[in-house]
Amino acid sequence: MKIKSAIIGCLSFLLVGLVQAQEGWNWPADTEMEAKAREYNAAYNDYLKAEEFLKAKGPLHWLLVNAPDLNEALYINGVKVYEGAAEKASDEAKISVYQDSVLTIYDLRKELYDNEANWIANKAYYAYKYYKGNKDKVNIAVDLFERTIDIHGKLEPSSLNAAYFDAVYRNFAYNKAYTPEEIIEKYEFITSKLDEDEAAGTDVSRSKSTLEQLLAAMEIIDCDFIENNMGPKLKADPTNLKLAKQIFQYSIKEKCTSSDIFLAALETIDNDSPTFSTSQVRGMRYMQNSEYAKAGELFEKALTLAETDEQKAEIHWDMAKVHANLGRKSQARSSALKAAEMNGEREADAHSFIAGLIMSSSNECKGGESRVKDYSIYIAAYNEYARAGNNEGMANAKARFPSKEELFTEGYQVGDTINTGCWVGQTVTLATRD
Repeated sequence: MKIKSAIIGCLSFLLVGLVQAQEGWNWPADTEMEAKAREYNAAYNDYLKAEEFLKAKGPLHWLLVNAPDLNEALYINGVKVYEGAAEKASDEAKISVYQDSVLTIYDLRKELYDNEANWIANKAYYAYKYYKGNKDKVNIAVDLFERTIDIHGKLEPSSLNAAYFDAVYRNFAYNKAYTPEEIIEKYEFITSKLDEDEAAGTDVSRSKSTLEQLLAAMEIIDCDFIENNMGPKLKADPTNLKLAKQIFQYSIKEKCTSSDIFLAALETIDNDSPTFSTSQVRGMRYMQNSEYAKAGELFEKALTLAETDEQKAEIHWDMAKVHANLGRKSQARSSALKAAEMNGEREADAHSFIAGLIMSSSNECKGGESRVKDYSIYIAAYNEYARAGNNEGMANAKARFPSKEELFTEGYQVGDTINTGCWVGQTVTLATRD
């Protein structure tokens, strides 16, 4: 299991520092106890200032036991004392005790002072820092992050979001603590908050990258998951835009775009907020399914949403294929020429496409009265292939020109002109195949 270890170092987290004075000091009523409390209060503060945390914890502990309501400063500074002690200690058992004490300090503070909102994010931060590698305790960090969200609606600073999802990832990896659906729900929530922070001007690129890496590492989303877990939910509620966007995003990432559920998600998104891309891709899917009439409707919709000539050229090209598949060859030709007009790079393809339409029109254009006229469509196809620079197509078309004998029999000569008739409707100069 690969655990991301650098997140804690990336957190720019403002923690409350040393507090020397708070209002509302409650010294013990007993004179001797008061004197001792003042002595120990001064002692632990002196040790704290000198960063002698291991010495500071002795007098602090006495105060927490014997004068717990002395002042909230005990709990604010107590976190610094036990955090520092954990950093200074070398014995692993003691380090663990001191780390647990940091969180206990917050618990004691909560019992006496009703201001959890002021420090809950700090507590979550410490729980993540201490327990992220602990199979049995990492869930404490997750719970505290979620408690912070319950209170504040979000995590601040924004970098805590990556730490939260890393804790979720670890709890899943260690303990299989969540279903894939629960993980996705947490991921989407965090992403939405990062989007809000980004809109407010915060750089969240690093956090988003971390989230993507962690989600991929969980290996919970694949084509089967999308189809079998997310698909039925969208079928039951086809107007669920949030779910449709999730399916769309994950399908693109996992390359599951040929599935019916991808098309269903695309329909939901396109019906709600159509864009050029959603309408075009939706039309292309209908094309793949040989639903040409539906494809045409979507391409026409995409055309109204196109913003550039290049986009419009793409749609005219798509429409050319729709018309061709529906047997509307004249309209197919018009669309292909329009695509070439709007994007010169399409010109060769357009003329080859039109030539192909003509070459496939033998039966529908055959009048049966004049072989020369019937074969003249191949001369029109040849001319289109020539415009495209398609030598192979030119040779194929020429092989079906009328013969010299056929021209002579019908009283024509090479160089005469004739109209092809039919949908081709071109006047061509007669030539022969031999």
